[in-house]
Amino acid sequence: MSFGNSSDNDGDSFSFPEVSIPRPVRFWLMLSCDIPSVVCSFCLIIHIIMNRTQRHALHNHTILVILICNLPVQLIDITFYLIFFSYGSILPSQPIVCLIWWFVDYGCYAGELVLMAWLAVERHILIFHDRLLLNRRGRFFFHYLPLIILVTYLLLFYLIVVFLLPCENNYLYTVPVCGQSPCYESYGILGVWESIVHTIMPVLLEGIASIALILRVQMQKRRLRQSNQWRKQRRMIIQLVLVSSLNIGIDIPGSMLLLAHLCGLPAEDGAEAQLYIFFLEYFVVFLFPFILLSQFPDLRKTMKEKLLDVVRRQPHHIVPVTHTRRDIPMNRLA
Repeated sequence: MSFGNSSDNDGDSFSFPEVSIPRPVRFWLMLSCDIPSVVCSFCLIIHIIMNRTQRHALHNHTILVILICNLPVQLIDITFYLIFFSYGSILPSQPIVCLIWWFVDYGCYAGELVLMAWLAVERHILIFHDRLLLNRRGRFFFHYLPLIILVTYLLLFYLIVVFLLPCENNYLYTVPVCGQSPCYESYGILGVWESIVHTIMPVLLEGIASIALILRVQMQKRRLRQSNQWRKQRRMIIQLVLVSSLNIGIDIPGSMLLLAHLCGLPAEDGAEAQLYIFFLEYFVVFLFPFILLSQFPDLRKTMKEKLLDVVRRQPHHIVPVTHTRRDIPMNRLA
């Protein structure tokens, strides 16, 4: 397998800014992470949908939407990257491929950030204001409606700005993500709006809401001394802490750098660090389903049993041993 052209194989110089990690290394790293991540994501999605208890649990609904939102990144975005790393160009070299890549790369990434912020806020409602969700009307207005509004808004926004906006795109088929330069980013205030509303604000909101939840839980535990009540909510709290730690740990530096650029920092300052941050952001998607799996012990047990069953069913090749009979002449018998 060849990876791009000879000038790109050393990973030291590219015709367009990329991380200095050689393309073959990035190819195998992304492939080896993406395959188990996709399998784990499908297992979680099927488990939540097919299991009646998990399907009706309100705290699983936003998690389910995030898993579905990440699937296009795992199946389409990463596949386009692997093709690019293998051939050194985008194949097929058509505008529709770039548009689809931009829609998945920008839209699903923003969707994951916004939904993670809502997940952190929603945990406050589920734990401290659960009375709002006791009846059907309350569940619709405080649980389902915000999720529907966020998903609909993000879907319409990126469908319009990527496919329908009357501006001219510049398609670069020899660089990743077609140059990462959709024209809407410089069309009016859309680029600034996306940076602030879809990236910076969700990351900050997620961090503040997650820290506030931990502090609030500790204060309530000491004040009410109802340890049994908090044991029931422990899984939701641990789940949020784990996924938010991963998300914030990687996305906060990028958001702060983006904010600095919006405030006047020259684009070349921090450009190399931003490339590495963009690369590491894919590992949020890769690791997200495995972190969730740690909070589904019944699914873990089922997957382990299935895996062991497959291993036991592997055919064992036994080499047949042929016993040769040697006849003894009669005249040798005394």
